[in-house]
Amino acid sequence: MQHPKTAAYCDLNNLLMVLPRAELLRDPVYMHNEMGAQFCQVVINNELVSGIRFLVYAPHASTVAIIGDFNGWQAKGYQLTRINQDGIDNGLWGIFVANLTAGERYKYQLTDQHGQQLADKTDPWGYYAEQYPSFCSLTYQQNAYQWQDHDWQARSVTEKHQQPLSFYELHIGSWCRHENGDFYSYRELSQTLIPYLKEMGYTHLELMPVSEHPFYGSWGYQPIGLFAPTSRFGSPDDFKYFIDQCHLAGLGVVLDWVPAHFPADEHGLANFDGSALYHDPDPRRGWHQDWQSYIYDYGREHVRQYLLSNALFWFEHFHIDGLRVDAVASMLYLDYSRKDGEWLPNADGGNYNYDAISLLRWINDEVYSHYPNAIMIAEESTAFPGVSKPTYLGGLGFGFKWNMGWMHDSLSYIKEEITYRSDHHNTITMPLFYAFSENYILSLSHDEVVYGKGALISKMPGDEWQQTANLRAYMGYMYGQPGKKLNFMGTEIAQTAEWNHDDQLQWSLLQFARHQGMQQLVKDLNYLYCSSSALYQLDCDSSGFEWRISDDSNNSLLAHERLDIAGNRMLVLSNFMATPRSMYRIGVPLEGTYELVLNTDAATYWGSDYPLITTIATDKQPSHGQPYSILVTVPPLATVFFKFIPNS
Repeated sequence: MQHPKTAAYCDLNNLLMVLPRAELLRDPVYMHNEMGAQFCQVVINNELVSGIRFLVYAPHASTVAIIGDFNGWQAKGYQLTRINQDGIDNGLWGIFVANLTAGERYKYQLTDQHGQQLADKTDPWGYYAEQYPSFCSLTYQQNAYQWQDHDWQARSVTEKHQQPLSFYELHIGSWCRHENGDFYSYRELSQTLIPYLKEMGYTHLELMPVSEHPFYGSWGYQPIGLFAPTSRFGSPDDFKYFIDQCHLAGLGVVLDWVPAHFPADEHGLANFDGSALYHDPDPRRGWHQDWQSYIYDYGREHVRQYLLSNALFWFEHFHIDGLRVDAVASMLYLDYSRKDGEWLPNADGGNYNYDAISLLRWINDEVYSHYPNAIMIAEESTAFPGVSKPTYLGGLGFGFKWNMGWMHDSLSYIKEEITYRSDHHNTITMPLFYAFSENYILSLSHDEVVYGKGALISKMPGDEWQQTANLRAYMGYMYGQPGKKLNFMGTEIAQTAEWNHDDQLQWSLLQFARHQGMQQLVKDLNYLYCSSSALYQLDCDSSGFEWRISDDSNNSLLAHERLDIAGNRMLVLSNFMATPRSMYRIGVPLEGTYELVLNTDAATYWGSDYPLITTIATDKQPSHGQPYSILVTVPPLATVFFKFIPNS
């Protein structure tokens, strides 16, 4: 039913009074505050009138109208005006609708250049959206929420490469659910998830995509509303409250962001004004065969502005701390997942997508310029050079990159039968050859526990005890390696089932000692990592890593030392055999004492509690090319950490 007090003002003169300067509509720093539905006031007939100004980009449309509950979903009288600003037709359409308030449902109704009516469209710049079946946009007052995270926002800028970063990757809909299967809301999660993550010692929460997506089973990787947090779990204000509470608890928030492609749903960006407005019409450039979705045309200025503005939007209005950019490899390569003849080369005949490369550099530069404490992360699966190198040095400008090679090599090794691991020793040492070629995050993400891959613990060989011991040793090995840390939810409780987005984690497993032990171990590893500068300060610098033993394939044993800037040391030993190594001599460079600080085989972790010497003084007996040595015992299928204390 039509809103009784609503009135539409389509006259260009009225519109020009509520339009920003033309340059602001072309500047991604401001566009997200000007496009779409914006609350404003305008003087009409000498009276100050409040309402909402709608702006949409549809250069190939012949007509555009706004429809919603306020006008009975009838376009008559609510036709948008084509805007000619400063003598320039920039493809924008606008209208001012008086007396509209927050929460009004609306869509755009367009006809193409031939007058053919298109499917009703949600607002590409919409801040809030409904779920199936309407997929309506809703008006939303972006600045109404009162933030409390002032101290967090006022933090001094820190060098993230020298800080401990431990990410907990989470899918909101399947972390925990009510007994009837209903989702936890954003506000409910703030009361449950945040205390849990703080207790577990994580520094950051990394959320799988929260931008509105019509298909829940896409996990958020097929977004329609890039500017709207999904309403499955609450309102935008509720999501702001959740992030606010994270910050008040000292927990950072990183969002998984999807600028690589968009779905073909008719209410979204696809053929928005009757043309291939956001993608290349040639499927060799514009259609992703694997994902059955459109690829953004990164060479078009309005597409570049749209994506950059969206990245900045999440920092400005939701106070996020970083973006993990999904599927970067698919953006960088024109032949990504394509056979010969299925792709078009660039101007130089190669396979690099120059437009995507320049866009990623632009996005990273702008984000770091406006938000110097930001964390920009690339999920990039190839050896593309300089992903985490600054743009002024020719790189893409990301702060970090997921280390997919480490994940692949280390999991390949740990899945081997214990007795055969000695034949694959080079697999576990290989990652150190490229460990410092980028600023890496060691990631055990959702990708490793889906599509028939099974749970992480199911990859481990042996009986129940050996599987659990293998996983404990592997987790210890991960935390001892150079690189920041990321674990997908459920890893910390040794979930036995493959991740299922339609169900919650197997929290009932915590009634069993082995799962309690794994949870305690991950907690202790986080605390050890975050409190030991030797384990994080030089994560991205080769001077922070020294091999002690890398070639003992017969015993499947590794030993290395981690160092911080001041020279403090942590010795890490991993025994990937089911046999303990007693009185094992290791060469070390300095005289002093090594004190045990963590043992993944401890009884508290459901380990065998094999007897160890917890304090070991160095001998003046040279070994492994070092002037001193120690005799250590390493339990079966275990990783141990020894802190070095030099002689005074």
